[in-house]
Amino acid sequence: MSLSVGIVGLPNVGKSTLFNAITESAKAQAANYPFCTIEPNVGVVEVPDRRLYEIARLERSKKITPTFIEFVDIAGLVRNASQGEGLGNQFLAHIREVDAIAMVLRCFEDPDIVHIEGSVDPVRDAQIIDLELIAKDLETVSKRLEKVEKMARIGDKKAKEELEKLSMLREILEGMEPVRRRELAQDVREYAERVLFLLTIKPVLYVANVDEEGLKGNEHLEKVMGYARNEKAPVVAICAKLEAELVSLPAQDRKELLLAYGLEEPGLNRLVREAYKLLGLITFFTAGEKEARAWTIKRGTKAPQAAGKIHSDFERGFIAAEVINYEDYIKVGSISKAKEMGLVRLEGRDYQIKDGDIVYFRFNV
Repeated sequence: MSLSVGIVGLPNVGKSTLFNAITESAKAQAANYPFCTIEPNVGVVEVPDRRLYEIARLERSKKITPTFIEFVDIAGLVRNASQGEGLGNQFLAHIREVDAIAMVLRCFEDPDIVHIEGSVDPVRDAQIIDLELIAKDLETVSKRLEKVEKMARIGDKKAKEELEKLSMLREILEGMEPVRRRELAQDVREYAERVLFLLTIKPVLYVANVDEEGLKGNEHLEKVMGYARNEKAPVVAICAKLEAELVSLPAQDRKELLLAYGLEEPGLNRLVREAYKLLGLITFFTAGEKEARAWTIKRGTKAPQAAGKIHSDFERGFIAAEVINYEDYIKVGSISKAKEMGLVRLEGRDYQIKDGDIVYFRFNV
């Protein structure tokens, strides 16, 4: 499953610094990632999950394989990008290819770093980005409308149904509102996502880039949190400069630097986890003496399809899944003990895998 998050922002907000930190983190993890070569503009980052390492310790697994998520560095945006200003066309094309957006907003003052808009205002910056995405979506919807209206006039039934959806989406966009903020019927949402590939339908995570002193009591951060609350979007406060420094240090020095700032873990960990949740992803585990491994699936995935993540034969010949959730597992400390105590359940093909499930698939091909 190749799901990606695009890192988006205006110039001089810290987007490149943040991505460089992610890329350095990705390099550190590259040996564990067996599926692709990391391109310069893509950071393939481990999803931090202590559960996997605890399972591996208790099962004495010889190998640990985490799950990963992709972050894509997207060209900086300026006003009128939708009309081709700056690298507008490249920016918008790249957003179309990602599954979610991490919108980096500057939440720090620094007279030595000029803001393209002349002042620091993260809410204004978010609105600039949204307005450019809205303008491009309006262009997409308008072009489609011209074609569909002609078909509807000659009595095409499907065209008439599509016309209703397009009219609804145009009304939202003409009100200068991103489509993602509206509650839509499932068929309309799927149409916007899979037929029109609208930019403003994509889920957004706000990344408030603060300075070393700005993680608390930051007026700009408070504004971002208020703005995000309107669409129930997650906010991650992160100091990109600090993150870039952390990834360049040995492990012990990282711990000391984090403690100095009163932090338990790097902000990148929180960013990755929130992005993972934003995409509607969950993790299940397989474990044994040879390997403990995390697997990524969409929430709601049924057992046979989850088995197919491991191997197509597992899905094709699926019989049942032996399941214990991590919370129950950790109380007894091993899968063998859990089986002895009758805590491992046998689930059929309609079972939806839950986050934290440890699973052994029975199959026959």
